[in-house]
Amino acid sequence: MKKLLIIACLFLIGSIQAQDSNPLYEKAGDLVKVTHFYEDGTVKEQGFFKSKVLTGTWTTFDKNGNKTAIAKYNKGKKVGKWFIWSNDGLLKEINYKNNTIASVQSWKEDSKIAVK
Repeated sequence: MKKLLIIACLFLIGSIQAQDSNPLYEKAGDLVKVTHFYEDGTVKEQGFFKSKVLTGTWTTFDKNGNKTAIAKYNKGKKVGKWFIWSNDGLLKEINYKNNTIASVQSWKEDSKIAVK
């Protein structure tokens, strides 16, 4: 299960980066903020590099601007809680420790509650 999830995450990140259209690089202190775009100009992915290594929070979006993933890196290694949303309403929380998956939690929104 974990191997399948890792492969899916790598595929997601790889496919997002493979479709880039003129990324934007901006200096932000000692970091470089990178924004990748869809061909229509909407934001596809944003994140940071430090010394050419992934760092901080990386966020990916679908073409409608909805978040599809939030990932965290420290010196190029996967850390903390990652969140991945799917089109069918499923949310996966992946917890990384020592650059490996420590746990996976899934939630599905089955019903909506009206609050008065």
